[in-house]
Amino acid sequence: MARNQSQNERMREERKEQILSGALRLFATKGFFAAKIKDIAQEVGMAQGLVYHYYSSKDEIYVELIRNALEKLNMAVQMLKEMPQPPHEKIKMAIVHLLKTIESSDDFSQTCRLIAHAMNSTAIPEDARRLIEEKRDIPYREIAKIMADGQKEGTIIEADPYELAVVFWTSINGLAIYKATRPEGAAVPDANILIGMFMKE
Repeated sequence: MARNQSQNERMREERKEQILSGALRLFATKGFFAAKIKDIAQEVGMAQGLVYHYYSSKDEIYVELIRNALEKLNMAVQMLKEMPQPPHEKIKMAIVHLLKTIESSDDFSQTCRLIAHAMNSTAIPEDARRLIEEKRDIPYREIAKIMADGQKEGTIIEADPYELAVVFWTSINGLAIYKATRPEGAAVPDANILIGMFMKE
């Protein structure tokens, strides 16, 4: 029985996700320059020609990974900002959720590793570099606004709000990279350690 258009589209999206997931691991560990299309095909168990059926080049795969990562993160921060909870509760919720995600999702940790590598590399596609320049500071600015609101509320410690946001995100990114580069089962620190860095007693 012939597949209908909906099934074909679903299969196409599943294949693309499979390629992206395999490419993520390779780009995060080997870097953009060293990873080849043939390596991605081998990683996901596909013929090289089939990978080219979905993506015209490794540049296109890399740029899509960077775009997806930045868009998802910025969307999540925007949702956090719009929640009705008070600022200090938003910070607590964000830390708990992000640490759980680091614990449970290798893709998230590898994505943090990929972005860190991309920010420090000159050998990445121009479109990826442009996306990073446009979008990488948005989460810092939004968390800084929440920190500033918490300071007005009297629940967040006194310090430059943007500097607090830098500590927030570099801690999260550092823990994600720690998890991604350790053997299976490496534990992430208790969320209360990180929460305690920002909350007034």
